[in-house]
Formats: sequence, structure tokens, C-alpha cells
Amino acid sequence: MSMNVLVIDDSGLVRRQVANALKGLGYSVLEAVDGVDALTKLERTPDTGLIVCDVNMPNMNGIEFLEKLNAKNSGVPVVMLTTEGQPEMIQRAKALGAKGWIVKPFKPEFLVATAKKLAPLPAA
Repeated sequence: MSMNVLVIDDSGLVRRQVANALKGLGYSVLEAVDGVDALTKLERTPDTGLIVCDVNMPNMNGIEFLEKLNAKNSGVPVVMLTTEGQPEMIQRAKALGAKGWIVKPFKPEFLVATAKKLAPLPAA
């Protein structure tokens, strides 16, 4: 059995890197190019177990996405994956419910450990 992970990033390369790190473990990866795209995909895939989200994106950034997600009371854990490292932005994301903050370039093993902790795969 797999679990859906939604990866939100305007960079196709980053989305592929995250997908490659997680697919090998048995996660199913959905991709979105920004927060607007992500909200649409979440409505179509309500059984999403984890969201990995960039901060700087066009149309709707990661912080705006967290605000919208909060309004829906989704309860899906969100990990921010970004080049941003300002303490104020990290605090803002955590106040909006982000469970983790990973700075790019990221180590795949760190992302994998975070995914296993926040969205453990069911035992086979």
C-alpha cells in the first residue's frame, strides 16, 4: 500500500528530485507547480498524506498556500522545502502549521527521514 505525497514547486527539477527520493520507498507522488494548482489537486486527491511545499512560487506562494490549507482544516502535514532561511519566515510557516523546514539544496536522506516520520507508510 502506498501513500500520496503532493510536491508543490515551480521547478520541475526539484519536483523530480523529491519524487525520485520518495517513490523508491513506495510513496505515490503528485506534482503541482504552485499553490493554486496544489489546491485543485488536493480536492481531487483527498487521501494525500503529506505535502512538500516550496515558499517562492508564482500565482500563490507557499505561505499563502498554508493560509488556504489552514482555512480548510485539512490536517495534512506540510514540510516546507525552500532556499529561504529567514527566522521570521520559518516562524510564520510554523504558526500556519508547517511541520518542518528543509533548505535547498536538500539531502534526499533527510527528506526521506522527514517523510517517514510525518507520514509513515503502512506496514505491508
